[in-house]
Amino acid sequence: MRADGPDAGMTAMSDEITDPAVRAFVTALNAGDRTAFRAALTADATMSDDGTDRDLEDWTEREIFSSDGKLEVESAADGGRTLVASYSNSTWGAMRTRWMFAVRDGKVSRFETGQA
Repeated sequence: MRADGPDAGMTAMSDEITDPAVRAFVTALNAGDRTAFRAALTADATMSDDGTDRDLEDWTEREIFSSDGKLEVESAADGGRTLVASYSNSTWGAMRTRWMFAVRDGKVSRFETGQA
């Protein structure tokens, strides 16, 4: 895959992301596309970071969009609903992270992330 294409930040391992909702989430995150990111989520989506529930809008703005967040998938399981990835942003640098997704009606209804 091309590094500047729609799947920028995804590696060959991300071919294991067969769940369209998770693929849309990762693609939008890496593109910095707030509209596509929000479209990948249910209206009542929730999330947690390192085991603590967070305000989704506040967290995604701070940790993804305002800090150029990027997710480079290392491995995927369960169609991509569980990922290990290198996550980087301009605030924290790069770290190895784990992401778990719940999907409802073709959209991400919850994601949980934290250091792997």
